[in-house]
Amino acid sequence: MEVLHARCAALDIGKKELKACVRLPPVSGRKARRQEIRTFATTTGALLELRDWLVGQEVSLVVMEATSDYWRSPFYLLEDALNVMLVNAAHAKGLPGRKTDVADAAWLCQLGEHGLLKPSFVPPEPIRELRDLTRYRSTLAAERTREVSRLEKELEDAGIKLSAVATDILGVSGRLMLQALIDGESDVHVLAEMAKARMRAKIPDLVAALEGNFREHHAFLCRIHLGRIDQITASILELSARIEEAMRPFARQLELLETIPGIGRSGAEVIIAETGADMTRFRTAGHLASWAGTVPGHHESAGKRRPAATRHGNRWLAAALGIAALSASRTKDTWLGARYRRLIGRIGKKKALVALQHSILTAVWHMLNSDVPYADLGADFFDQINPERAKHRAIAQLRRLGYHVELTSAA
Repeated sequence: MEVLHARCAALDIGKKELKACVRLPPVSGRKARRQEIRTFATTTGALLELRDWLVGQEVSLVVMEATSDYWRSPFYLLEDALNVMLVNAAHAKGLPGRKTDVADAAWLCQLGEHGLLKPSFVPPEPIRELRDLTRYRSTLAAERTREVSRLEKELEDAGIKLSAVATDILGVSGRLMLQALIDGESDVHVLAEMAKARMRAKIPDLVAALEGNFREHHAFLCRIHLGRIDQITASILELSARIEEAMRPFARQLELLETIPGIGRSGAEVIIAETGADMTRFRTAGHLASWAGTVPGHHESAGKRRPAATRHGNRWLAAALGIAALSASRTKDTWLGARYRRLIGRIGKKKALVALQHSILTAVWHMLNSDVPYADLGADFFDQINPERAKHRAIAQLRRLGYHVELTSAA
């Protein structure tokens, strides 16, 4: 097999140390390639020594696996001086029974020198920083949801059924009632009268829902939960302000993405942070969808194709697309809503939502690649493809309901 990189290096990275393997051309009179393996700590000083050694060996490619977050420091320190390739560990598995750090480094090096590995997408530093912000905001939002669930659990333990009446127990009305409960108010009529705006129509239901056994123990825990929720909310607002500042260079891309049904401001920010808004990194819309994990997996053997789950992809992007797909599926006069309703009866809700994610991401690739806004095909797009088929389907459905149908052309 042809050697594409005569001087290739590979790193097997752990938390405290890494194994570095360098493969070099054979010395005169020998056919076998030379190989040298060294161990380095993962501290900054040791990584600088590693960089100097690799530069001295004149390696043309350095390969490393994406191992947890341990790959970040070596990659960032080496990328300015060397050609570094980050690869998916699943694409470079060695033979079972020969698993050691030294063997892993040597195997990676052999794959790299023959060009048998595909590089993973590592965005430039500004996008990496933006990713840190949006990902942490998503993490805090999930933690806030968990804290609200803990608060609701305490209320249920006390027999307070506020969540059965109020859609949001942390709305203006709910927050006033909770604070009064914590402060020691036990008169359910006084508590129910704190309802504001549309909640006042539910005062009789609130009187019944607020009757329970709310003790000092519950007040103590609810006070802690509310404090945690307020802290997390403040952090989310602070992060959002920082993200808005970092998003200024991408104002045009944000404007385009927000024209897609189901995608709001935060969803557009996540898409830009995860993809870098540079669609030239993805050869086609299909490559982007495959990288994001919104395409079906493949399982074919002996000419037979078996069902396979969607492949693993970028979970942060998938989460944002999932929210967008769910919102788009509820729209009435859009192509995405029509596509969802068309698919749901055939493949079910979950698969239909994944198909919608794929459609949204395909639109994202074309829009950012061509700098054009979203053009909705309309809710009647599928009916216009084959009007006769749509007509017969509607007639058949009415006949199943017991109606006699006679059609007259409107023209």
